[in-house]
Amino acid sequence: MKFFVRTTFVLIAALAAITTVGLAQTQKTQYPKQTQLPNPYRLVEDWPTLPTDMNGGHWGELIRADIDPKGNIWVFHRCFNTVPPGYATCVGRTDPPILKFSPAGKLLASFGRGMFAFPHGFTVDHEGYIWATDANASETVLGMSAKDSKGVTRGQQVFKLNPKTGKVLMTLGKQGVAGNGLDTFDQPTGVAVAPNGDIFVTDGHGKNDRVLKFSKDGHLIKIWGHHGSGPGEFDQPHDISIGGSQGHVFVADRSNNRVQIFDQDGNFIAAWTQFGRPSALYVSADDTLYVSDSHSNSKVNPGFTRGITVGSAKDGSIRAFIPDPDLDQADVNRISGASGIVADANGTIYAADVGPHRLRKYVLK
Repeated sequence: MKFFVRTTFVLIAALAAITTVGLAQTQKTQYPKQTQLPNPYRLVEDWPTLPTDMNGGHWGELIRADIDPKGNIWVFHRCFNTVPPGYATCVGRTDPPILKFSPAGKLLASFGRGMFAFPHGFTVDHEGYIWATDANASETVLGMSAKDSKGVTRGQQVFKLNPKTGKVLMTLGKQGVAGNGLDTFDQPTGVAVAPNGDIFVTDGHGKNDRVLKFSKDGHLIKIWGHHGSGPGEFDQPHDISIGGSQGHVFVADRSNNRVQIFDQDGNFIAAWTQFGRPSALYVSADDTLYVSDSHSNSKVNPGFTRGITVGSAKDGSIRAFIPDPDLDQADVNRISGASGIVADANGTIYAADVGPHRLRKYVLK
């Protein structure tokens, strides 16, 4: 028994040392600045086609984008609202916040009217179901009432929706109720679904700074993380993605200026700072990591540049960089560029822009 205990202790210590060394090496590696990286992407102009009967064909704030198993592009936006930047809401608006486009850019479907106050997290799972979060904070949004025309306060929930009808199939959280319990959120920011159906939610725009894992039928499995800057701690976890050959969980730990990586049981693997201040991220099946930085400037995370950094989800190496479309205004705008990002199997990138108010499509040159 003594030998077993001693051996186990030595093994645990060795594994901890390996993890620490690996993390230290990642943090000490000298990566080129984003502006020194190549940009092998070309912007596709005039894509998609937004019907003129929707806000005159003009976008407002977009927050997320994803691709379904058939290759269609889904967009989660804030009901064509534009002000104030980064805080536009759907309160008092009747526009549908969920839109579906064909790869050619034709609008195919729209729904979600009256469901959301502050659209935020969004994903399409492997079966094509839609998942969306409402990060509304309270009964007021920037001093304005967050109640709809019927006096109902929206927010603090995660929804699973039928992609054909928009019908709600599952709800997590309590409508309009903020909390840090087992069945409440404080402004959920992101949602990701594993191939086995497990659901992961970043509870990140409030005070909770945590990740919650649910079974496919909505039962809570575990919670990890709290406010802080150490391994496995968070400061505004803003987005989450599950993917790559190892099925790791990638979290955009925005206010800590890093991407954190975990296994699906919440065990810490690494933290990478070379991708800037991440607002959005996506991991593809071929282990490519796409990260959007919409905050960095000369005062916020200085030394990094707003835009989309493309690298490896295996070793954290960075390969390419697409500059923010409003880069010259980075020191003036609080937020710009993409708060949502996804890529298809061909490497085509779709970026949902909060600041520039458009959905960008990039193809390889």
